[in-house]
Amino acid sequence: MNAIAAATLLLAAATYGAPVQDGQAAQPANPHAGHSIPAASDNAPTSEDADAIPQGVAPPVPKDHAADALFDPEVMARARAAMAKESGGMAFSKLMLDRLEFRGRKGSHGYAWEGEGWIGGDINRFAVKSEGEGELGGALESAEVQALYSRAINPWFNVEAGLRHDFRPNPQRTYAVVGIEGLAPYWFEVGAQAFVSDKGDVHLRLEGSYDQRITERLTLQPGAELNIALQDVPELGIGSGISDAEIGLRLRYEIAREFAPYVGIEWERRFGGTARHARAAGHEAASTSFVIGVRFWF
Repeated sequence: MNAIAAATLLLAAATYGAPVQDGQAAQPANPHAGHSIPAASDNAPTSEDADAIPQGVAPPVPKDHAADALFDPEVMARARAAMAKESGGMAFSKLMLDRLEFRGRKGSHGYAWEGEGWIGGDINRFAVKSEGEGELGGALESAEVQALYSRAINPWFNVEAGLRHDFRPNPQRTYAVVGIEGLAPYWFEVGAQAFVSDKGDVHLRLEGSYDQRITERLTLQPGAELNIALQDVPELGIGSGISDAEIGLRLRYEIAREFAPYVGIEWERRFGGTARHARAAGHEAASTSFVIGVRFWF
């Protein structure tokens, strides 16, 4: 063997880790040499591992109130009841003029308003409502004020009771009021009121509206109101049955959440005996108005 062959064999032995004999090919070493495969029993938990596992009864599953898992549920229930009572007893207030508008219509132009203010808490409130309309440069056609006690019966609806006084039309009337208002499924604002006057006549009013958001500031609001009389009241120009209806569509833009001008259209229609009384007084039974106004609250 010459020097070159001897050097080659030494390099192969160093590389593959196996002795190389004369006349034999170099064999690669086992890449897993020096490694052992653990037995299945090596992964079994030992007594030390078992001692580290917590023992005893598992904690109760958390329910509606996570604090009940750490504190006495009875104590926490009393705390929540006290908080709810305090929240309902705190006094807040709000004044909203939902409509203050000019009405342009054939023959004569008019104006109208509708709004309410209240003071109280989440459960009990005292509320004042007002609405009315008239002709520009003419007499006030109708105006009413309601003073009501309102109580929440669930998170969505309030019942209300109180008094209503009509300053117009003449003769004036005072009514006892009972009603319900709130937020129906699909976010419809609805209300129903029954009125019994000091003369014994009975009236019903149904209202509904919906705020359809177009953008963060632009809202389209359809709304409707229906009035029903259970008897003829000729001195007020009201016939029995469905006396009148209003349907409107208003598009408002919120410059701020508390201030929103709007434009829209309003259709009014008197029916039955009420329409006959209106014609006899020189008024149309139906009218359509273009409206422009503002809504604000604070």
